[in-house]
Amino acid sequence: MSVPARPIKLMAQIYKKVLPEVHRELAVWKKRAQNIPDAELRRQALASLETKTFHCEGGGIYSLLAGDHMKDAVAFIVAYQTISDYLDNLCDRSVSLDPEDFRCLHQSMLHALTPGIEPVNYYRYRRGCDDGNYLRDLVTTCQEVLSQLPLLEVIQPALHELAGYYCDLQVHKHVEKDQRVPRLIAWFQKNKTRLPEMSWYEFAACSGSTLGIFCIVSYAAGREHNMNELADRIKTSYFPWVQGLHIMMDYFVDQEEDRVEGDLNFCNYYPSDQEMFSRFNYFIKEADAAMNRMPDISFHKMINRGLLGIYLADRKVARQRDVRVLARKLIFRSGASAVFFFINGWLYRRIRQGSM
Repeated sequence: MSVPARPIKLMAQIYKKVLPEVHRELAVWKKRAQNIPDAELRRQALASLETKTFHCEGGGIYSLLAGDHMKDAVAFIVAYQTISDYLDNLCDRSVSLDPEDFRCLHQSMLHALTPGIEPVNYYRYRRGCDDGNYLRDLVTTCQEVLSQLPLLEVIQPALHELAGYYCDLQVHKHVEKDQRVPRLIAWFQKNKTRLPEMSWYEFAACSGSTLGIFCIVSYAAGREHNMNELADRIKTSYFPWVQGLHIMMDYFVDQEEDRVEGDLNFCNYYPSDQEMFSRFNYFIKEADAAMNRMPDISFHKMINRGLLGIYLADRKVARQRDVRVLARKLIFRSGASAVFFFINGWLYRRIRQGSM
């Protein structure tokens, strides 16, 4: 199965191959989540599956890089993203503000990348949490897929580095509100010398994506590339610019929702909308340049443009006047591919929501 290099072919394979497989995997985990004994954990697990399906659908596109092993890649991507979304819900809506609790929960995301490590009680800093082995089974599903990869030891350093950034972010952004920004700034200062010029909140956004992990695992599952060099090239291509653009778009469309819920939103730290628009354009430019180092360049550039189009097609954009104005500028700035994916995303979301 060749990697699609044109938007129409990509969308055809997404609708025909990727989405049906993603939804099959999600149905399995939804059934599991419905049987979680603890009522609050069950509610959060189901909420993450129902409201964040788009994350698994988007991540699942990377399975097209896995060739004949696409189903294995989808199984990993859906399980890993489901861990991420479930824990994000637990931390966002938690009565706990204990960084040790958040660190312990997110240890599962590192264990999921490490076949041979026995899962532990990830809820040990919480009282009375019985999830019927839901989180444990998500972890072991990821481990089982990775254990079949012939070059696992080659890709693990890059996977662990990207997951380490992600887990650190989730700890720092969910503690007591008055501690969040100081902790995030201190964390940024520790990593600043290894980064291009950016702000602390942009670094935090770059750390909050799973795309680099999905890309590495999918290529490794395909078994057609020499991962000795490619794993590090993917990591440095996706982090920081592509991942940063991905997460900034997520925060961009969620501004009003986060304001209501009192959640941290990194877009709020730009001094003006003009500065934010300028930096988004810079991220787009740098992400495009980073893709020139990748195999299947056309595919990765389409993903970069597709992320913009699909995020900006979200219904939330239309409900926020300032966001809507900037979104239109970004779409037209980003060219025909972004417009194509914007239209597809707009139609798909409304058709899907109308059928629910």
